[in-house]
Amino acid sequence: MAVSDSDGRVATPIEVLIRSGDRQRDHRSIAELAAEWEVDLVVIGVPYSLDGGIGPTAERALAEIQEIGDTLTVPVETYDERLSTVTAERTLMEQNLDARKRRRVVDMVAASVILQGWLDAQVEDDIDD
Repeated sequence: MAVSDSDGRVATPIEVLIRSGDRQRDHRSIAELAAEWEVDLVVIGVPYSLDGGIGPTAERALAEIQEIGDTLTVPVETYDERLSTVTAERTLMEQNLDARKRRRVVDMVAASVILQGWLDAQVEDDIDD
């Protein structure tokens, strides 16, 4: 999970939500974190196929995103998460973290990559308008 600064310019990783095996409990945990961080919007990555299509994994993710949205009191937007983990891994390797340390933080960094991409897209949209 990641959050942005109050200006919506920079994404920062905060933690990894470990799935409990209970979907509703996990969704409540997301809602609790959203409330704790006083977020206005939740951005969730969608694992589209490399060709941009919606495969079975993306379909399952989109269905769960709908369920998460039903749990939250703030809007939910989706963002293409293709290659976010690859980008995160590359960033961590550039910082010379060993493989064990990278595994512990790669999901948090990938979340910040997704959120930063979404934030940057909003700036681009504002410029185009």
